[in-house]
Amino acid sequence: MAEVIILAPTDPRELVLARLIDAPVSAVWRCWTEPELMKRWFTPRPWKTVEVTGEVRPGGGTLLIMESPEGQRVPNPGQYLEVVPERRLVFSDAYLGDWMPSEKPFMTAVLSFEPEGNKTRYIARVRHFTKADRDQHEERGFQQGWGMATEQLEEVARTL
Repeated sequence: MAEVIILAPTDPRELVLARLIDAPVSAVWRCWTEPELMKRWFTPRPWKTVEVTGEVRPGGGTLLIMESPEGQRVPNPGQYLEVVPERRLVFSDAYLGDWMPSEKPFMTAVLSFEPEGNKTRYIARVRHFTKADRDQHEERGFQQGWGMATEQLEEVARTL
């Protein structure tokens, strides 16, 4: 189980999840950037990720579709803003790819990956456009959902 790291948000609109994952940075990075691997861990069970597409490059679009246990599909389009292999990945739903704006931006995720021996210090800073969006994300279970997904990520990364 990934070790919990306590970090304070840097802004009132930010939520933070930090873990020491028992897998090397290269494996954790692959889990975030390879569609077939993302399908295996991204959505907290019993939900599942049924489709992942995208171009992992600044300006590249991404689409992730989650499916509820009842079969409801929830699309999550976005765009990569910054890609530093095995160190930093930044994406947002403010754009849909190639800098086309979305209808209603909600968040930007800033992920960092740092090696600690054969483990990964993983920090997810999720920055919201409004305090109300941040509060809504927290109330919907950000810590629990992203925490479960991170445990699943670790499970997959340890097999690589």
